[in-house]
Amino acid sequence: MKQTSTSLRSFVALALAASFSAPLLAEDLPVPEHSLSGNLGLFSSYRFRGIDQTFGKPALQGGIDYAHVSGLYLGNWNSNVSSGAGYPEGNLEMDFYGGYKFTVGEVGIDVGALYYYYPGSSFSGAALNGRYPSKTANGTVANGEIYVGASWQFLSLKYSYAVTDYFSVPKTDGSSYLDLAANYDLGDGWGVNAHVGHLFMKDLGYTNADGRSYNGSYTDWKLGLSKDISGWLLGAAYVATNAQGQCANGEFYCFSNSLGSNGVQNGTKTRDAGRGTVVLSLSKSF
Repeated sequence: MKQTSTSLRSFVALALAASFSAPLLAEDLPVPEHSLSGNLGLFSSYRFRGIDQTFGKPALQGGIDYAHVSGLYLGNWNSNVSSGAGYPEGNLEMDFYGGYKFTVGEVGIDVGALYYYYPGSSFSGAALNGRYPSKTANGTVANGEIYVGASWQFLSLKYSYAVTDYFSVPKTDGSSYLDLAANYDLGDGWGVNAHVGHLFMKDLGYTNADGRSYNGSYTDWKLGLSKDISGWLLGAAYVATNAQGQCANGEFYCFSNSLGSNGVQNGTKTRDAGRGTVVLSLSKSF
């Protein structure tokens, strides 16, 4: 720095003052060893892997996450659900997860495990898998998965593998789900997001009313737009699947608004749980 009108003593004093008053750049700030974050959102419908979980009704969702500077993390996330989506006598989903994140060059890697739990739900002698009619679901509905994911710039790819019966359907452990997603920042708070996923259901046998067999596998997709307004994220997305859910044909993904503990639909209304729909949302992270 060139000085033309101050003495050496004045220059040193000014330099020292500047060193104490200059703001730190973001990259100079120390990374906290422990951090907590949370999220809360209201959605016009809850779609899990493209399938309707609330019978077309709104969902209130939220969670909390703990992260360590080493890359280890733990979290919990929750949402209301409809008992007819496969959770007899249950109306709450609680997810518990943990894992480890690290980077390899420009690629982010995420490995972990996730446990889906539905308190209050209860199956009792439910024959849910036509391939194994003697095997029945009993007790609280749950699902355990391990996963590995990779991200690069605005793209991410994640593979999940069920280590338990898939949401308590007998003999379906080993089912898996592949998820490809893109989240692109358009600037000025606008963003566009897209997703395509495929469920590889294992060893499920189901017969439609017309006699055709079905194994439960399907593809789902989403295209959405979001806008950040003072920390609140407004979103709209079109979600759809090719899952077999025609109620007139008694297909697997035709859900009732109520489900008995024996696995038999006993509600007054039914609908295609994989039908295309627009989901509106308002959410905030803190």
